[in-house]
Amino acid sequence: MSEIRRQTLSGVKWSAIERFSGQGIQFFLGLIIARILSPSDYGVVAVLGIFMAVSQSFIDSGFSSALIRKIDRTEVDCSTVFYFNVIVGLVCYGIMYVAAPLIAGFFKQPLLTGITRILSFNLLLSSLTVVQVAKLTISIDFKTQGIINLVAILLSGTMGVYWAWKGYGIWTLVYQSVTGSVIRTLLLWCLSHWRPQLVYSWKSFHSLFSYGSKLLASGLLHTVYSEMSTIAIGRYYTPRDLGNYTRGQGFASLPSSNITGILQRVTFPILARIQNEEEHLVEVYRKYIRLTSMCIFFLMVLLAVLAKPLILCVLTDKWSGAVIFLQIFCFAMMFDHICQLNLNLLQVKGRSDLFLKLEIIKKVIAVGILLISIPLGVLAICVSKIIYTQIAVYINTYYTGKLFHLGYMQQIRDFMPYLGLSLVACTSVGILSLVVKNYIVLIVFGGICSTAIYMFLLYMKRDQLFMELVWSYIRKKVLRRHV
Repeated sequence: MSEIRRQTLSGVKWSAIERFSGQGIQFFLGLIIARILSPSDYGVVAVLGIFMAVSQSFIDSGFSSALIRKIDRTEVDCSTVFYFNVIVGLVCYGIMYVAAPLIAGFFKQPLLTGITRILSFNLLLSSLTVVQVAKLTISIDFKTQGIINLVAILLSGTMGVYWAWKGYGIWTLVYQSVTGSVIRTLLLWCLSHWRPQLVYSWKSFHSLFSYGSKLLASGLLHTVYSEMSTIAIGRYYTPRDLGNYTRGQGFASLPSSNITGILQRVTFPILARIQNEEEHLVEVYRKYIRLTSMCIFFLMVLLAVLAKPLILCVLTDKWSGAVIFLQIFCFAMMFDHICQLNLNLLQVKGRSDLFLKLEIIKKVIAVGILLISIPLGVLAICVSKIIYTQIAVYINTYYTGKLFHLGYMQQIRDFMPYLGLSLVACTSVGILSLVVKNYIVLIVFGGICSTAIYMFLLYMKRDQLFMELVWSYIRKKVLRRHV
């Protein structure tokens, strides 16, 4: 258990450094760009999201997860995956290049022809690095990945600010994205030290694809649903509406997606190593659920109550329409980690068939909810995400309960107390807002007060993870200095 803990903490540390330092720089530079550009500029580029995301799903095809999970993987496996990905990348790029005028015509945005053809180059670049990233993940080497992504974000973001300042407008977002992909690809090839061999095995392909194909189908279903709302808003509403919607979604995803992403990619290779030790696997998994819940619920509730001062301070009044979307997305996304970690457990056990079955059931329900909400307006589309998330949590825990006796009610008992404590702690922001009218002061003091109250409540509850990970650190690093 000590080895699992050591690997988890090391992996989480470097993955967190990569994510939050990178996201911090990207967020800061993005704010500068957002203050120069308009919501409409972001809305025009956002409509390409589904095409890029679907293409990216085909490029990976679940092979990355298959390589990480396979204990007896060989260099032949890795080389086979590499060549397959490159071929798919070339095909996807060609399709996007040819389809660019049709996409522009559908959304009635002539600029999308050139934008699509340039942005699609990212697909080809991504196909060149799937194996390198998988190899680094297998070895729990998130330090190298962190350095690579940090450098790419810093350089491309700095260039983005320059292009925005020079008046490149919407092309700023295009050039920034491609520049970041080029830098990341070059660094991965320089630092990963892995090179493909001149071999290709159909036996290896079929072995990996039998597992990965179900993840591919699941990923496609999830991607199409996730981007359906973007297509609907881009088609039936204004670019400004879509810009505010995606900006609110982007802000809300910062704590939820990053923390979940950090733990998910660290825990998958670790859990894969103990996949045959069921009791141990469930014990470790429950700790991961509680750990992510302790962090994510509080941060999402705090972000929701501070949404207005945050948006108006950092993005100016022209983005005020994004406030309500940010608040709704906070409550929609705060349960994402429960869904993802449950699905992660199925992947670890090799049950990609159940993974796919769950995705089909969920997406049939989700599309029905979304279709009902589209005529009701952009706000209704956003609210539909909350409804779907609650249904998804229940469905995702079904097979976890069947296979591991860790069903919906058991998991609620693990994570729900953190939501209750978060709601209590963040009421301090509402009280402060009655007397503090300066947004910057409200953000700073509201954040500090809520965090202090939350930590106090966890201490009084004697929460096991808080005492082990947070309070023990405080005692060692802070209180000892005053003894």
